[in-house]
Amino acid sequence: MLVFWKQKLVFLSVPKTGTTAIEEALAPSADMVISNPPELKHAPVYRYNRFFRPMFERACKTDDLELMAVMREPVSWLASWYRYRRRDFMRGHTNSTENVSFEEFVQEYMKGDKKAAFANVGSQAKFLEPRPNGVKVDHLFRYEDQPQLISFLEDRLQRNVQLERRNSSPTMPLDLPDATLQKLRKKCAAEFDLYESLS
Repeated sequence: MLVFWKQKLVFLSVPKTGTTAIEEALAPSADMVISNPPELKHAPVYRYNRFFRPMFERACKTDDLELMAVMREPVSWLASWYRYRRRDFMRGHTNSTENVSFEEFVQEYMKGDKKAAFANVGSQAKFLEPRPNGVKVDHLFRYEDQPQLISFLEDRLQRNVQLERRNSSPTMPLDLPDATLQKLRKKCAAEFDLYESLS
């Protein structure tokens, strides 16, 4: 999470959406950089609303901060998690994907609360879900549309922004059978609907 006080902007770090590169590029301009623990670095809207917003409102007497975030195409997002958990340092851990195929990973992910540890990666839609009190992400960008994201940041922060690839997992061909993809689109409709609503 990054807070830009003068610009009235808070960047929420959705995992697996290039947040390491964004934080590295923008941290020098930020007034607050929350990089650890992961539960705070990757604070979703509901956690921001519960802990950070009240702090800003009570201690700083302001309630006009806007939230921004990046969302990745849902299958690509799952593929990124899958590749990340196949890395050597994950070997032997319960959430390693070393011995499962991408389809098995996705099938397990669709089991909801009963999924195995290796497929327990959360939900972008849940992370970004607006709160009943009106707190929501004001500026949501597609991970795949870097020019639009960079244009917004440069305009809002009044500085040049260059993003370098960071924390990238090895590329590999990851395809899903049509039946599995259709099942995923049905079971996780909120993810696809939100992503497809972005222009």
